[in-house]
Amino acid sequence: MARPRSPRGRARETAQRLATEHPGTPAELCALVHDDAFQLLVATILSAQSTDATVNKVTPALFARYPDPAALAAADLVELEQLIHATGFFRAKARSLCGMATALVERFDGEVPPAMEDLVTLPGVGRKTANVVRSVALGLPGLAVDTHVGRLSVRLGLTGETDPVKVEHELNALIPAAERGLFSLRLILHGRQVCVARRPRCEDCVLNDFCPSSRA
Repeated sequence: MARPRSPRGRARETAQRLATEHPGTPAELCALVHDDAFQLLVATILSAQSTDATVNKVTPALFARYPDPAALAAADLVELEQLIHATGFFRAKARSLCGMATALVERFDGEVPPAMEDLVTLPGVGRKTANVVRSVALGLPGLAVDTHVGRLSVRLGLTGETDPVKVEHELNALIPAAERGLFSLRLILHGRQVCVARRPRCEDCVLNDFCPSSRA
């Protein structure tokens, strides 16, 4: 097979090979345990500066206590802080969760809005969180750029940008809309398991024959 030499070619080949390595739907590949868009929105807000494993330990009790936006909007902040304490930055996150839930109740009839321009108006929600919710829970295009996606995109020569919003826009131009969520999730898994930050395991990487940064 000819080695892809353009960012578009490398993106296409990366998507195909990682699909073989990590098959599944966005919901199956997402590490955050959730039942619906509201729960995923809460979990993704909590995941900032935390691990998915920690969030998954916290959310069962959290969702049992606050099963919907109305309940969360009415939450006692001190009680909420105690429930999410393990995720770190619990005071700021508690304020964001209450503000987000209040906005859902007051402006969106208690439903998670699908539009990016609406999602990013919610407290605690930026483009990354919005893209996770859109692609995983709502079946819409959404390419979330976290540290793994940003790092791998540069290593693979898909972009020279480091700003997450600019990376997102450049990757969107390379990946069909319907595949963006899966592409992001698979890059995240690859970044956690193989293309790690300090010592990438290039010898074990399925992309090493065309990755510009490969040491294999």
